[in-house]
Amino acid sequence: MDKNQITGLVLIMAMLLGYQFFFAPKIEPVKPQQKPKTSQVAPTPQKIVAPDSNTVKASAGDFASAAVGTAKEVVLENKDIKVTFTSQGGRVKQVLLKNYETYESFNTFAVRPKVPLVIFDEEFDKVSLELPTTKGNVDLNKLYFNTTSTSGVVAEGKTEKVVFNLQLANGQSVEQTYTLAGSGFLLDNDLKLTGLDGILKNESVKLNWLENVRPTEKDLTENRKATVNYLLNDGENFDQLSEVPTGSEDAKLDQPLKWVAFKKKYFLSSFITKNDPIQKAAIVATANEQDSVNIKTLRANMDLNLAGLKTGKGNFQWYFGPNDYNIIKDVAPGFGKNVKLSYDIFLPITRYVFVPLFNVLEKVFSNYGLLIIALVLIIKFALLPLTYKSYVSMAKMRILQPELNAIKEKIGDDPAKQQQAQMKLYGEVGVSPLSGCVPVLATMPVLMAVFMLFPNLINLRQQSFLWANDLSTFDSIATLPFSIPLYGNHVSLFTLLMTISSIAYGYYNNQNTPDQTGQPIDMKKMAYITPVIFMFVMNSLPAGMSFYYFISNIVTIGQQIGIRKFVDEDKIKAVLDENRKKIAAGGGAKKSRFSEYISKQMKAVEEAQKVQEADKSKKKKK
Repeated sequence: MDKNQITGLVLIMAMLLGYQFFFAPKIEPVKPQQKPKTSQVAPTPQKIVAPDSNTVKASAGDFASAAVGTAKEVVLENKDIKVTFTSQGGRVKQVLLKNYETYESFNTFAVRPKVPLVIFDEEFDKVSLELPTTKGNVDLNKLYFNTTSTSGVVAEGKTEKVVFNLQLANGQSVEQTYTLAGSGFLLDNDLKLTGLDGILKNESVKLNWLENVRPTEKDLTENRKATVNYLLNDGENFDQLSEVPTGSEDAKLDQPLKWVAFKKKYFLSSFITKNDPIQKAAIVATANEQDSVNIKTLRANMDLNLAGLKTGKGNFQWYFGPNDYNIIKDVAPGFGKNVKLSYDIFLPITRYVFVPLFNVLEKVFSNYGLLIIALVLIIKFALLPLTYKSYVSMAKMRILQPELNAIKEKIGDDPAKQQQAQMKLYGEVGVSPLSGCVPVLATMPVLMAVFMLFPNLINLRQQSFLWANDLSTFDSIATLPFSIPLYGNHVSLFTLLMTISSIAYGYYNNQNTPDQTGQPIDMKKMAYITPVIFMFVMNSLPAGMSFYYFISNIVTIGQQIGIRKFVDEDKIKAVLDENRKKIAAGGGAKKSRFSEYISKQMKAVEEAQKVQEADKSKKKKK
């Protein structure tokens, strides 16, 4: 693309944006038609009639004695969570995360006490626990339990229990016991059924859980990617419903499950089995695209083993807390997979390099912007030998450029013959054209690992740096009056800086890269096009990631400038000339495997050409 083409594209884009903003027809809101006034009398509100106690008792069957009562609340808290229980159902009513808050709360006031994030609440978490009785299913969460437990704060290193009992005649009972430790986000839940053989049918106990997800982060689209994760007990295979912000996803799981988790960007609510697994489940995730409060509905209908509950194996856990790999990795088998650290192929890099590095650097830096700078420097200097090797390889190609140009002039516009002649030249001087690509490709896993890790890294959540108040989401320095397809309606400054630095790096790199001949793609032009494409991709991704790539580009340019001062191209030329002499004499420099492969391929091509020419000459004689 020459200057005129670039100028033309810029003018066309400016005209399109200008037309959309200034001249595009505006859709006027349709005014609702006024209905003729027929009466000034306000309608009489309808009264909601609650069922009487006799109806409630009848629906509870053999549990009628517990169908009516007064709910009592008990509160247990440790340094991390605050759990409110209710005797109605002997269940969890609400869970607060004491050290986290929603983005809306975080962004509202500059100085104020934290408003704890509500991760579980009976208002939007609907849980039923249905026992299969001979008179129909009975939901225990609607019955009233007795308790003598009291509220309190659990000290570090201690545990406290809340016990709920439902006593029937003849020693029959249901007992719910909850145990909270002095720290952490796990709540043990033991369910025990005693003497209910004559009442219960031999069927599964139904645990039905529905959550209307509330937004906790800045980006509503990212909030709507909430999903259901689970671990199959057979082989401990992790799986999940797709993380999509639209439509509906569902699955019927007929295999035993170890746990089911409702994942909401940076937080988890999970039901975990300790003994008998969940027998089967039906899970659903439905986006509520027009609702900004209940943005998505997650549902899990689970079957529990009745026999296990009768024999004291009804031991479960609830996890209410952050989706932080360091916290959840040992909660249950495979539970750490709730954090999408990376694609499987890059997982070792994130698990054994980035996560440990973050843990160490967090002890040194309280500011996460400085932490990211330190992280870039460590990674870049660890990869410096590869960067140096790549630069030396490019220097060799620059030295050979005059000879490559001469080959092009001599042969003309025949790409196949040009490549053959180039490969022959590489073989004569002992240079592998791939030697510069391999070091660059070796750094790609690091870039891909960062691309996957940063959007799922809770460490950056609500950490500010410069103009970005939350590095876990996009920084917005301006809001556009219109939305650009794929880009959005906001401008991320860190993304712009990353794009500019990427173009600058491409320009600098192009000055040190020899011209390519006979290639289907002009990589020099791609060095300018690719950053612009990524600008659209990155505009709504975390500011911390854009900042990482920005600093990475700056450090890379600095490294190459430094390396250039230490690389003597005259010495490299002398080495290539010496290699040429030794290889021509049949000894000296040892050919690489690639050079040997190219030599064999060249000979095969030459033989094939000779055969083709011989065939053509025979046909002409005939």
